[in-house]
Amino acid sequence: MAEVVNINDVLNGHTLLDLDCLDRIYLNAYVPALQVGGQVVRFLTKHLGNPVPSPALCEQIGNRFRNAVKAFAEERAIPILRLKKPDRRRWDDRKLDHVHPYLKQARAPGVVAIVVAQEFQWVFTAQNRATKPGAVSFDFQKAERRVTTYYFYVLDAEFGPGFIKICSYFPYPAKIGRTGTSGPSARPAEPASPITSWPTALPPAANPNASRPSATVSAPPIFRPSATAGSPSSPHH
Repeated sequence: MAEVVNINDVLNGHTLLDLDCLDRIYLNAYVPALQVGGQVVRFLTKHLGNPVPSPALCEQIGNRFRNAVKAFAEERAIPILRLKKPDRRRWDDRKLDHVHPYLKQARAPGVVAIVVAQEFQWVFTAQNRATKPGAVSFDFQKAERRVTTYYFYVLDAEFGPGFIKICSYFPYPAKIGRTGTSGPSARPAEPASPITSWPTALPPAANPNASRPSATVSAPPIFRPSATAGSPSSPHH
């Protein structure tokens, strides 16, 4: 009489997993106290001291962040690449492809290039739910909107090339990634100098050449990495 077998019996001796190294590593980052609408209201009123939790305040914070990034790049001669949506018909139009020359030229740890892109992210949108004329009572809900995101491509003495992605709008979703073998060598061509402290939550920068034009060419709260790996409507800034 034939015995019933399960999937483990079938695969036993026929499968093998051999992992030599990781190609890419991603860590999602988030602001734990800005995940629901009530937390946004509390942040804008109790923390910042505003009488009304207006969505205009979110735009002001985003503008300050964008200005800070611009000043940071200008002070350290870091190229800012404004890229449009990658051309999928080309094999060399990814963000990393445009940043690759700066990573290759880098001789010390730090930010080597900043990529600015418009991407869809889950951010907070505001709706005035007041029924009386002239009154305001904003309700914040998450929605998928096209917003400005910044990619700080860095060269690290320990991990090699990677990036820090930060969305410029509430609740400031972010991602930290290591590009691994998909980019240039994970080690600098010459011995790197020790990493210095990063001012204003952003790292120091190497000094690359002038910005390379793209073929398709366009301080938030502290982030806590997770263990896993503008205004609404028109494109956010």
